[in-house]
Amino acid sequence: MAPNFQSPLCISNLALPSRFFLAPLAGYTNLPFRLVARPLGGLGLATTDLVNARSLIEKRRQALELIETRPEDQLLAVQIFGTVKEELCAAAQLLQSIGVSVVDLNMGCPVHKVVRGGGGSAMMREADKTIALVHALVGSVKIPVTVKMRLGWDDDNISAPFLAREFERAGVAAVTIHGRTRAQGFSGSVNRPGIRAVVEAVERIPIIGNGDIRTVEDARTMFAETGCAAIGIGRGALLNPWIFRQCEAALVRGEPVVMPGYAERINFMVSHYEMLQSFRGERVACIQFRKMSRWYGRSLRIPKATQHRLVMLKDAAGFHGLVAELRIMTPRPETPSARSEPAFPIPSKPNEHW
Repeated sequence: MAPNFQSPLCISNLALPSRFFLAPLAGYTNLPFRLVARPLGGLGLATTDLVNARSLIEKRRQALELIETRPEDQLLAVQIFGTVKEELCAAAQLLQSIGVSVVDLNMGCPVHKVVRGGGGSAMMREADKTIALVHALVGSVKIPVTVKMRLGWDDDNISAPFLAREFERAGVAAVTIHGRTRAQGFSGSVNRPGIRAVVEAVERIPIIGNGDIRTVEDARTMFAETGCAAIGIGRGALLNPWIFRQCEAALVRGEPVVMPGYAERINFMVSHYEMLQSFRGERVACIQFRKMSRWYGRSLRIPKATQHRLVMLKDAAGFHGLVAELRIMTPRPETPSARSEPAFPIPSKPNEHW
């Protein structure tokens, strides 16, 4: 059953402008991307890349860069990870002191460098310790604390319903569920009945469904089959940053989905590159933009040779020269393969050595 879109969604005392959230993707959903995606409309809450709590309280440059924001980058949650209670609480207090809206605890990251230290999805394996840690984290700040987690470690250890219920009792304001286990990584399909079990396990806090949302119809299905209160969109937003606006129009107002045109897609890409350059400088902007080049290649349906030039981008002059060529190029017809996602830099198969 879909939620009542006419009533506002609240996370604790924080009223959100929409039920469509930008999920964090390390290295992609950074401040420059958020600043160009938000004006497209429909985005209710964005979450930063995961930030190491210890690095944050030590004020290391990379951590401070990850939490960098602007007044127009609201509403914003900062996602932290770690296993030491005192460090997590101190990081949350620092974030509260600088005006962050929400602190989100990462319990879903499957990558080995996070899991090996007991963080990310490994926290789901130590329920008692994790519940105590969450109690302390909630009590350390006045702003809402949320949790993002997977369904469990593997199919034999589906702990999300139990943990969500305990987190609600601890005072957590909302829980995001990625509908896969840690063992799945990003392989297979999202388990919507598993997300529904989490929705049914709690009494009042909103559950945000996450995973495999590429289109408005995917969002509609997520709401209908899970009963979740909101949805988090990650990879789908890289391929189509207009998806928040489309979901808001179609699901809330009953309007037809309007797809962006070729020129609009190019303009967005240019805005993204220029925002990266304004924050990071030309050299770093080119390096960081290369990650997005394959996504833009699919979005614009450009020839492989042209996409390869984006992948090898070295300077601003090269970028703007390529854009000039794209503007006079006749876009290729869309094909099913053009709608598919580029390979993501996280192994799709279970692997204990990620």
